Amino acid sequence: MEKIHKNLLLVEGEQDKRTIPYLIEANGVNWGTKNNPVVYIDVYGGDTQLIDPVLISTELKASGRVALGMIVDADDNPLGRWQSVRNSCLSSIPDLPENLPETGLIHNTSDGIKFGVWIMPDNKMRGMLETFLAYLVPDGSEPLWKYAQEVAKEAKNKGAVYKDVHCDKAYIYTWLGWQNPPGRPPHNAIMECILDPQHPQAQTFVSWFKILYNL
Repeated sequence: MEKIHKNLLLVEGEQDKRTIPYLIEANGVNWGTKNNPVVYIDVYGGDTQLIDPVLISTELKASGRVALGMIVDADDNPLGRWQSVRNSCLSSIPDLPENLPETGLIHNTSDGIKFGVWIMPDNKMRGMLETFLAYLVPDGSEPLWKYAQEVAKEAKNKGAVYKDVHCDKAYIYTWLGWQNPPGRPPHNAIMECILDPQHPQAQTFVSWFKILYNL
């Protein structure tokens, strides 16, 4: 019999699934085990599969559900992304607010389920998970971080083929490539404090997560 997870988070990609538990654990939450995490994370391979009225309705109605969260990337259109999410949710949650709070949405449905939405990086700016990860660059590394951005831009001028929409990925992975050890994946960089999981700029997201899942 399939286990019912009372706390479920829906995300776009595997990087979200790997990174978020380390970030939350580094902020004082015991994540639990692989088979029994405090929040179960499902990956949907992109916003199209995730922002789906049938999926949202099904997960809200799941037996034993207490809290359901969604994390999607703003990409180049944060307002449009929120409107897409809201429109997909209205058939299940008709009283959703028109505007997404800057601190992330946490809404109690008529069935008593907590429903949350966070649009990466900060519910108002363009970007993605890697844009948010840039918030975790330690304050003392600011000169190197600026230089990493300059180098990535110059590489683009010299023929680097990454897409402009992925510039934030290029910036953060360039910077990670210069750390000790070089090139750690984001979840390892958080665990090893190469990225600062307790940086003040991360705390709005951490607070949203803890409140949504009552942690």
